Amino acid sequence: MAPRKIIIDTDPGQDDAIAILAAFGSPELDVLGITAVAGNVPLPLTELNARKLCELAGRPETKVFAGCARPMVRDLVTAEEVHGKTGLDGPDLPDPTMPLQPEHAVDWIIDTLMTEPAGTVTLCPLGPLTNIAMAMVKEPAIVPRIEEIVLMGGGYFEGGNTTPAAEFNIYVDPHAAHVVFASGVKLTKAPLDVTHKALMNRKFIEDLRALGTPVGIASAQMLDFYERFDMERYGQDGGPLHDPCVIAFLLKPDLFVGKQCAVQIDIHSELSMGATLVDWWGQTDRPKNCFVLNRVDAEGFFALMLERLARL
Repeated sequence: MAPRKIIIDTDPGQDDAIAILAAFGSPELDVLGITAVAGNVPLPLTELNARKLCELAGRPETKVFAGCARPMVRDLVTAEEVHGKTGLDGPDLPDPTMPLQPEHAVDWIIDTLMTEPAGTVTLCPLGPLTNIAMAMVKEPAIVPRIEEIVLMGGGYFEGGNTTPAAEFNIYVDPHAAHVVFASGVKLTKAPLDVTHKALMNRKFIEDLRALGTPVGIASAQMLDFYERFDMERYGQDGGPLHDPCVIAFLLKPDLFVGKQCAVQIDIHSELSMGATLVDWWGQTDRPKNCFVLNRVDAEGFFALMLERLARL
């Protein structure tokens, strides 16, 4: 069976990093390219971090493109308090020697979707949805050609992690999220409701370190830094590993449980801006536009992540 073609759209981010590395360690996935977007840190750092991760994984031939430097409508909000000033605080990764591609990420996404056979490319957004929405707006013909969008974002029963109502990725660019969720594309989302059930423990981080490889050691150093924020905020023994849920779902969907729901994005109220309004109980007649994950086999998830990173 041919590998599944994916585009990773990302704002690395330590949890983005683990997702990217897991994708590189998975022969079932063909990473056509990585597109960077402003989010966890500004765009000059996210595109730099994406290239650092490609070289860490031994994949310098991967094409990396810089995309949108700000949200569609609102001012950029970043999260250095979570990810550090570089976005990848923890390890000391060398500056990459591989080039940044000259084409804008939005144009490359459009070109790729129009060139590859229709229904064969899955988009994997790990950050704000600005690049994806801008591509849809610039060239609507790509929309029916997308196989699926599997994204990390939103929350419902868990509320938000940036405001009481909104999760970071959706809050940063709620208007982009509105475009994507109203597009009619097949959607799966891993919200906080599922990622908060995949909490790291020290054994997982130490198992990564014990791999003794550059990828294992750097991953452990990243997660040492990263998990402290959510542990302090939520008073838990380990932090959630959000973005890798996207890659895990592509590899082993049976690790997850979810439900097809109508999902809308609040773009009107400052009080709940960026909230993902999930009609979990079917109280409206709105179209069920998204498969919403809400449970995960955490033990199986972390075993999968360890196994895939061990391949690099």
